[in-house]
Amino acid sequence: MSNIKLFQDKKIRSVWDEEKEQWYFSVVDVVAALTDSSDPKQYIKKMRARDPQLNANWGTICTPVQMTALDGKSRRIMASDIKGLFRLIQSIPSPKAEPFKLWLSQVGYERVLEIENPELAQERMKVLYEQKGYPKDWIDKRIRGIAIRQNLTDEWKKRGITEEKDYAILTAEISKATFGLTPTEYKEIKGLTKKNQNLRDHMTDLELIFTMLGERVTTEISEKEKPDTFSKSKSIAKRGGNVAGIAREQTEKELGRSIISSGNYLNSGDEADTEPENQLFDKH
Repeated sequence: MSNIKLFQDKKIRSVWDEEKEQWYFSVVDVVAALTDSSDPKQYIKKMRARDPQLNANWGTICTPVQMTALDGKSRRIMASDIKGLFRLIQSIPSPKAEPFKLWLSQVGYERVLEIENPELAQERMKVLYEQKGYPKDWIDKRIRGIAIRQNLTDEWKKRGITEEKDYAILTAEISKATFGLTPTEYKEIKGLTKKNQNLRDHMTDLELIFTMLGERVTTEISEKEKPDTFSKSKSIAKRGGNVAGIAREQTEKELGRSIISSGNYLNSGDEADTEPENQLFDKH
């Protein structure tokens, strides 16, 4: 799943390949960042035309990788690893080339450190959330929620579920059972209109807590029952969410108010769209 990194003020989509243990970056985004071209796709065509060697090796330098496209939909787009990008940079006359090389090296180095010590990734996310203005106690819950979400998606992978659309379906089942709303409906209540706005980044403490409860219980049930079909996993997602839903309803009865809130963090720098949560592949 893709996340957004910033080189200077330019957004560059990237994906970490767990199997190959390397980053892949959107070639279109990199070219746009280095050239300030209004039409980076056309620039790439001209670049390949004037560099026959680059064009001949294009298939080895670039590869289609699943990322979130500019229209917000997930699809395979042309991407390159760090080694391939260094070759591309040779064909792009830009004063930003050297700073970009340093940036790439730093990105790769940070990831190596985070693989050796995952706590570094969490600390970096905490800093990013703090910079966006989130309270520290909220950040602690958010980071914990990311870890719980990762455990859940890892469990789903063990059950043969790997497609993002299937994750979305299962996530919607948990959400409906927990809150009576799908993530899409929940975003509407909070006034989140952009596709890249993460619902959880706009949840209150209690909303995060019940989200975590539904996902953790779902993980526990799945680990115990080891479902072998998507249908069974869907049923378990509903059951896990139902546990959180019952707890939510009881809490609302005690508090005399709804847990579901229209409040959001749009005034906390959300428009920067740095999406720190995606660095642990958190979605929905």
